[in-house]
Amino acid sequence: MAELASLAGQELGRSDWFDITQQTVYTFADATGDHQWMHVDVERATAESPFGGPIAHGYLTLSLLVPMHKQILTVTDAGMTVNYGVNKVRFPAPVPVGSRIRMTASLLDVTEVTGDCRSPSPRSSKPTVAPKRNGALDSTIIAGQEGVCSLRHPAGTPTQTVDPG
Repeated sequence: MAELASLAGQELGRSDWFDITQQTVYTFADATGDHQWMHVDVERATAESPFGGPIAHGYLTLSLLVPMHKQILTVTDAGMTVNYGVNKVRFPAPVPVGSRIRMTASLLDVTEVTGDCRSPSPRSSKPTVAPKRNGALDSTIIAGQEGVCSLRHPAGTPTQTVDPG
């Protein structure tokens, strides 16, 4: 951790190549419930999509940052590291199934954060995920007072309620 500040402004390295296979896309679709045909119906995606075949989910490519990042930077002098989040994510181009992707990481800045790190209570009203998404839906997943997660619009009107138990 002490060395991170000296790396600010530098490229840290590149990950290995990762193959985007149809099986990986199917597995991600099953894990997330996102079974849009452009991802999982090879025949239809080949015939109808503007991409010429199935594409990986944007959030699949985003989730691959975790294992690729671990190949580039390892922190050894901390008991735990936490993924605090990202400020802005866009998916400017599709990733066709059969592609190979890799991460190139640069450390732009280092800001020390001090304080206590605690896992929120399952019954807390504090947001556990607070994405700001492009478009009309800005949502927050909240661990509610009854142990229920709600997907909410900014106005606070619940649009979907899911019982995690």
